[in-house]
Amino acid sequence: MKGNTNYIKTPAGYRFPWYVRLSFRIQKRRYGSILEPARLWGRTPKVFIALALLYGALDRRSSPLEPSLRSLVTVRVSQINWCAFCVDINSASVLKRGVDELKLEQLERFESSALFTDREKAALAFTEAVTHSDRQPTAEHFKHLRAHFDDNAIIELTGLIAFQNLSSKFNAALGVEPQGFCSIAPHPQRNKIANP
Repeated sequence: MKGNTNYIKTPAGYRFPWYVRLSFRIQKRRYGSILEPARLWGRTPKVFIALALLYGALDRRSSPLEPSLRSLVTVRVSQINWCAFCVDINSASVLKRGVDELKLEQLERFESSALFTDREKAALAFTEAVTHSDRQPTAEHFKHLRAHFDDNAIIELTGLIAFQNLSSKFNAALGVEPQGFCSIAPHPQRNKIANP
C-alpha cells in the first residue's frame, strides 16, 4: 500500500479454512478477483462467516428496502467513512442496479438534487445522522422515514447502515484500496476542517 503504514497483508501461502476458500472462489467468479477485505476477514474465519451471513441477510431479495436504495446507502456511508474500496465496489453495485451515473455523482448533494425521491432523501438523511459520530437521528428524521417506511424497514435500514459502518471503517483503517470495479466512483473526501 502506498503511504499507508496501517495496512496488513496476508502472507503468501497463508492457509485459509475450506469454507473461506469456497467463498473466495465465488468472489472470483462474481467479481473477477478475490476481494481484499475478504482476505483480511478470512484470517478470523468465524467472524468472516458471521459477517458473510449478516451481509447476505441484509442484501436478500425479500428485503423491504429496494436494491438501488440499499446500494445508495452503502455508498453514502462509505463516502463519509473515507473508504475508497467500499465506494468503488458499492458504486459498481449502484450502477448494476439501474441507478443513473449522474445520480451517483450527486449522492453527496442528495438533499438538493431533484434526482432523488423523497423516500431516498429520508433514508439518506437518516444514514448521515447515524454515520456521523457527532450526530444522532432526531424526531424529524423518524417523521420523514415513517412517511415512506414501516418500523420493520426502518430497523433493517438501521442494520444496513450499521453493517456498512463496520465494513467501511474496517477497510479504511487498514488502508484497503479500490480494486477498479467502478471507473466513475465518487471518491470519498475528508472533512474540509483541518485536522489538528
